[in-house]
Amino acid sequence: MNAFAILFLAAVACTTGFRFWLGMRHLAHVRANRAAVPAEFTGQITLDAHQRAADYTCAKTRLGLASAALEVALLLLLTFGGGLQWLRDVAASLFPAGMPRGLALIALVGLVMTVVEIPFSLYSTFRVEARFGFNKMTPALFWKDFFKGLALAAALGMPLIAVVLWLMEKSGALWWLYAWLTWMGFNILLLAIYPVWIAPLFNKFKPMENPAMKERIDQLLARCNFKVKGLMVMDGSIRSSHGNAYFTGFGQSKRIVFFDTLLERLSPPEVEAVLAHELGHFKRRHVIKRIVLTFAASFFFLWLLGYLLDQPWFYQGLGVTTPSPAMALILFFMVMPSFTFLFQPLSAMYSRKHEFEADQYAAQNASASELVSALVKLYKDNASTLTPDPLHSMFYDSHPTALVRIGRLQAQP
Repeated sequence: MNAFAILFLAAVACTTGFRFWLGMRHLAHVRANRAAVPAEFTGQITLDAHQRAADYTCAKTRLGLASAALEVALLLLLTFGGGLQWLRDVAASLFPAGMPRGLALIALVGLVMTVVEIPFSLYSTFRVEARFGFNKMTPALFWKDFFKGLALAAALGMPLIAVVLWLMEKSGALWWLYAWLTWMGFNILLLAIYPVWIAPLFNKFKPMENPAMKERIDQLLARCNFKVKGLMVMDGSIRSSHGNAYFTGFGQSKRIVFFDTLLERLSPPEVEAVLAHELGHFKRRHVIKRIVLTFAASFFFLWLLGYLLDQPWFYQGLGVTTPSPAMALILFFMVMPSFTFLFQPLSAMYSRKHEFEADQYAAQNASASELVSALVKLYKDNASTLTPDPLHSMFYDSHPTALVRIGRLQAQP
């Protein structure tokens, strides 16, 4: 066992231990505050709704911990257990050397990981979500989505991986730079085609038909000087009773999408306030900032992979005896999460900063009180806990806690 293997094992142990400690803290904190609704929400959230949210949060957290345990076991099995080397040998027995073998190896690893996650997806959908009244998905729709997603991932992902493998083999020491440029182009293209070609494969979209609601939204868009391709309603209710709204697309393909479940629960002024929040993300350039940050991080990681590609200790430390570009890609993306976990709170903090800025924009261009009312309804309807563990929330939550977020909105002039 070389030095890198020891370092990797230490990183896995520390990351896993910390994840489980955070999860247990979260469970204990939610349970300890289950008996009473926070004073700030008395009269808005009933005790039954508060306790339902606590139980739902605990159920999801326990399932997440079980999934994390299996994830670590699979990681160790594939690396130190020789699983990756065995899958490489299988690919070598079926495909010639070069790109065909590399693509086959990546597909085999992806298939193994996907199959392992299926029981957790089934349990989450048909036990946890169903128990709390959220699931509307049938087994037939689940498997239809699963195979459709698998086919889409192969159709989009395998050509991209083929290009990257070709660059790794043919374009010299700067392959990682060309791969980065390819990755950027692919993501920008995906942003443009997603609303038009990909999203309709899974959901039905129709133009908003409520004249009063549409007029209110059009007035908001005019005030904010914001142009979109269309106002669409999505049939989210075929899968879940959770509600949401989002922007999708890039450039001329931008669309506003409302879940039908959201429109059923919120009043027109509340919908306007929620939309103003989403507009705030665009007007404050949050989307562009996140894209730039993602591209900057991918630049660094691909440069690092360019260095590791030719280091024998990288492969030997992880149980691989036959290095290849495909194996380097697999090992890198399997190993990096254990070394980057402690940066998670920085990403979450940055996201929460954007949420506060979007809330401020909404308060300036719609109604802060209506946004508060909408958020309370969404917290209740989506069974979002009002009392997460502070440290767990700091590490993971992309949105501010309910108490902090609503407190800031109520303080708006």
